Amino acid sequence: MGAPPGYRPSAWVHLLHQLPRADFQLRPVPSGFAPQEQEYQQALLLVVALAGLGLGLSLIFIAVYLIRFCCCRPPEPPGAKSLPPGGGCVTWSCIVALLVSCAGIGIGFYGNSETSDGVSQLSSALQHANHTLTAIDHLVLETVERLGEAVRTELTTLEEVLTQRTELVAATRGARRQAEAVAQQLQGLAFWRGVPLSPLQLAEEVSFVEEYRWLAYVLLLLLELLVCLFTLLGLAKQSKWLVIVMTVMSLLVLVLSWGSLGLEAATAVGLSDFCSSPDTYILNLTQEETGLGSDILNYYFLCNQAVSNPFQQRLTLSQRALANIHSQLQGLEREAVPQFPSAQKPLLSLEETMNVTEGNFHQLVALLHCRGLHKDYGAALRGLCEDALEGLLFLLLFSLLSAGALAAALCSLPRAWALFPPRNPSASCSGSHLSEPLLQARLEPVPHLSSFLGCWRRPH
Repeated sequence: MGAPPGYRPSAWVHLLHQLPRADFQLRPVPSGFAPQEQEYQQALLLVVALAGLGLGLSLIFIAVYLIRFCCCRPPEPPGAKSLPPGGGCVTWSCIVALLVSCAGIGIGFYGNSETSDGVSQLSSALQHANHTLTAIDHLVLETVERLGEAVRTELTTLEEVLTQRTELVAATRGARRQAEAVAQQLQGLAFWRGVPLSPLQLAEEVSFVEEYRWLAYVLLLLLELLVCLFTLLGLAKQSKWLVIVMTVMSLLVLVLSWGSLGLEAATAVGLSDFCSSPDTYILNLTQEETGLGSDILNYYFLCNQAVSNPFQQRLTLSQRALANIHSQLQGLEREAVPQFPSAQKPLLSLEETMNVTEGNFHQLVALLHCRGLHKDYGAALRGLCEDALEGLLFLLLFSLLSAGALAAALCSLPRAWALFPPRNPSASCSGSHLSEPLLQARLEPVPHLSSFLGCWRRPH
């Protein structure tokens, strides 16, 4: 099958399409796109389940680490006057994890924008295709109505005027038959009339879903950004309550990141299967939804030399009939007008109608050619399988970075805020030292630290 113009499956499509798939019984599943089959649905759900497994392992690791930190920590000597070893490394590791998460947020914003651009391109292509199909129906309806009006009025009047000349009446009736034949042939060109599937409605539904998807990801990205910024602020200000609240929020964002990771991975796998060979699936689905013949669908979706125009015979017959009508009208004008001056007005009206009909006919020939609709089909595939898939992969990278960075931060934050010095409002020097960041305190020499500890430890 011929690919649409400008569309070729990318390397990412081939790579994801080659990944093995299995159902819930771990039996291999073919990688062909078949969302209606239960085995294929189970294969995609298994991809989501792998993300859930990753979330579970992350939570177990974080819980074990924190339990070990809280319960297996060696007791601090009563007279200890220094911070626990490795306190600065813990804080720095937490800061680095948060900065990595911020970098992932930037990637997420880019991926969200790319995905939205791809879906917008798909929606625009569907709207343009709907405009083409609507224009075909409108031209056919207008032309048929004009021809029917000409048969009922001008040709009937012309027959009444030329009743004295039987040969002229016969020519007029021949023009009537030709006009009726053209109208009948043109009615068969409006192939989309009465089809329940509307590209415009489909484009509106796609845009509606994409709007909420885009908004959901923006809210997730902003939530994670706020968590990172307020966590860094809590570390800088040594605010235990702020760091504790942000630890809980980080746990929430970690769950959301793993959930989005599963959805993105399953969508990317399914989209790669679709984009590797989209023609067969779309042809079958469109034929099932519209009831159109395979010859019409193959012509517009494939648009190559091997598929002939299914409307060529109707177009040829209509063109010949229009040419015959023109020749008959010219003959009537030469023969009838000198003898029957009253025949000039209906003949001029008929010529005007035929000129409009020929103009509409040439527009129909251009619109019915497969180039326009096939170009829209290619634009829709490029938007979905290139831009949208690329953006989806960037969102997948964001979720991975976010999940890993937040897991590292959740392991480091409790150890970091445990190093914060206790607040003592009655201490005389609390206002000068307790507001300093932990990192600054770590960089001070030992004598300063000793004097600081002596400042807030009262002798018994």
